[in-house]
Amino acid sequence: MFNKIYEKTRDFIKENYKSLIVLLFVFMLFMVELPYSIYTPGGAVNLNERIKVDNGEEVEGSFNMAYVSMVRGSIPFLLISKIIPDWDIVKKEDLTIEGENMNEMIAREKLYLQESMDAAVINAYKMAGKEIKIKEVINNVSYVAEEAKTDLKVGDNVLSVNDIEINSLEDLKDYVTKLDKDIKVKIKVKRDGKEKEVYAKTYETDDGIKIGVSFITTYKYDVKPDLKIESKASEMGSSGGLMMSLTIYNQLVKEDITQGKKIVGTGTIDALGNVGEIGGVKYKLIGAVKKKADIFICPEENYEEAKKVAKERNFDITIIKAKTFEEVLEKLESI
Repeated sequence: MFNKIYEKTRDFIKENYKSLIVLLFVFMLFMVELPYSIYTPGGAVNLNERIKVDNGEEVEGSFNMAYVSMVRGSIPFLLISKIIPDWDIVKKEDLTIEGENMNEMIAREKLYLQESMDAAVINAYKMAGKEIKIKEVINNVSYVAEEAKTDLKVGDNVLSVNDIEINSLEDLKDYVTKLDKDIKVKIKVKRDGKEKEVYAKTYETDDGIKIGVSFITTYKYDVKPDLKIESKASEMGSSGGLMMSLTIYNQLVKEDITQGKKIVGTGTIDALGNVGEIGGVKYKLIGAVKKKADIFICPEENYEEAKKVAKERNFDITIIKAKTFEEVLEKLESI
């Protein structure tokens, strides 16, 4: 039986070897990835389906988080991007910080996502006058400079430096800048759920003494009413913060601020309600229009670009400029 299978396989290869070589060649073209990625128009995620406030108010319209799609930089896709106007090539080095690899970039972007979710919750509950209690402030290492002399890792939760409690990046800066260069400091961190002692050496820069790390601050908190937020493992970044905060707020207050409209948007947000700049607004706006959105919200810094794209393409969509959360609420009420 084995011999028959072998003979049939051999005969098939002999008869079709040219086609098989072509298929293998095409397969390899798709598998070989060059140091590029391709931005393409994205879409929108209905956050009403992802975010649920316990006994939250009914919502007629929807808040949607805009996103950018990204295609891997294989040769066929790079060639296609030369034909399709809205496929733009980006160097992978432009997606990472100097000295950072892709795994560290992904870990950092995951932290940004958690930061944006926490800030969205804090802002929404405060603005709606609902109860929120901060139980713990967590300072996560988000970046380690290439020149840093340390065994800190992205994702470490910094607890103390030389036995002095650290509650913010400012606390760390205030302490480190008072030290001399080439001083080895003891840092206590929580890594993979366990406390660990690591080190960092101070060094001198044009901006003063540093140890070469940055933080992202996340929180542990209790809220009333209870809240559930779902996210996918593939999701990263902070640009959905504003829309998450609007979604939560809308379920906490009696008035439906969507007014039955489909609202797509983007923008970071902090716990004080300040809206921050994002990347890829062009792709997000195109995706919003494809999803038949009535309104598109974007940060103040991205507004002119969004208006320009809308004008060039004759988009029939209302664009709202966002500087603060409170300002967005006022503009939505006036539409």
